Amino acid sequence: MTEANPDEQDDRLPDGGGGWRPADEQDGRLGDEPGRRPGDNQGGRVPADEQESRPGDQQDGRPGDEQVGRRLADTVARLRRSMRRAARASAPDNPLSVAQLELMARLAERPGSRPGELARALRIAPNTVTTLVNALVRARMVRRDDDPADRRTVHLTLTAHGRATLARWERTNEAILSRAQARLDADQRAALRTALPALARLIEEIDSDTGDGRAARR
Repeated sequence: MTEANPDEQDDRLPDGGGGWRPADEQDGRLGDEPGRRPGDNQGGRVPADEQESRPGDQQDGRPGDEQVGRRLADTVARLRRSMRRAARASAPDNPLSVAQLELMARLAERPGSRPGELARALRIAPNTVTTLVNALVRARMVRRDDDPADRRTVHLTLTAHGRATLARWERTNEAILSRAQARLDADQRAALRTALPALARLIEEIDSDTGDGRAARR
């Protein structure tokens, strides 16, 4: 039996027939009928545009900062799931998990990182990093180098094979986004271009909350 990939387990929910399917592909839930009002769905969630106003929401029809945060978190999660499904459909022969690819992307940014540094940066347990690295070393994607000043310390670097594999995965993701973006109208494409600097700054602020941004600027 094939072991479930832990990267995908949180995206799936029971389908009522003993199987599993992605959470964002479920059928409508109780209370999703047309004409529903907040509170009429017997415990189901109310769409953001029908929720009662909360602190931080503006009353002029525009979402406040708190509501933008909720919508942005939901949008990012859905985008990640969609990208993961599309990338695997586009490159079904890719043998790497999302966790392995994220570790490789980190090594591409910080060659020579130590396992402990990767664990802190990726917010995963050190033994998980060890498992991921061992598999990537066996696959000739990552190389271990001893620290000449301390033989107990190793530094990790992508091999040429690892860099090429990561580059192919990144090109796959770029192609997916380019094809999807081309089907948007001109105003929507312009909105995406305008939002890019703000999204880049948002990433920096998130990293600064975890200490990663401060380390990057040193």
